[in-house]
Amino acid sequence: MEPLVETLTEDPRWEAFGLGAMADRAAHAVLADQGLPAERFLVSLLGCSDTRIAELNADFRGKPQPTNVLSWPSDERGAGEDGGAPCRPDPGTIEMPEELGDIAIAWETCAREAQDQGKSMSDHVAHLLVHGLLHLLGYDHLRDGDAALMEAAEVRILAKLGLADPYE
Repeated sequence: MEPLVETLTEDPRWEAFGLGAMADRAAHAVLADQGLPAERFLVSLLGCSDTRIAELNADFRGKPQPTNVLSWPSDERGAGEDGGAPCRPDPGTIEMPEELGDIAIAWETCAREAQDQGKSMSDHVAHLLVHGLLHLLGYDHLRDGDAALMEAAEVRILAKLGLADPYE
């Protein structure tokens, strides 16, 4: 498997956790599910702390508090109709893959949520990575139909990764 996620770990706990390898596995699963050639796409991932993600959340969303994951798609791919399929990105080449966008994930919030939900950190982070990657592909959860489509994709992809339905 060629890596398609460029991972920068500002918080060393992510390095020890193996975030880069987990993100590559999740990205390959998401793109395979969507019928997209993984070797023709690229994603940037930042493994950071709550402090850093709170700064990003304030800068980009006007919400100066930590969150678990943020995503910035490189292009608007959302569906026009509630519950409709997002627009598919055009693949780049192997030499020049298409950039899907950026994701940031925060250690403390993820750890706290995993503990609060009685899940392993690994399972919770895998879910959040799949969630963030789907956002880069135009999935969203603001409208009911879009949320149902996104949740179904998450459950399907996580099952292929051998993980339980996070919504049960």
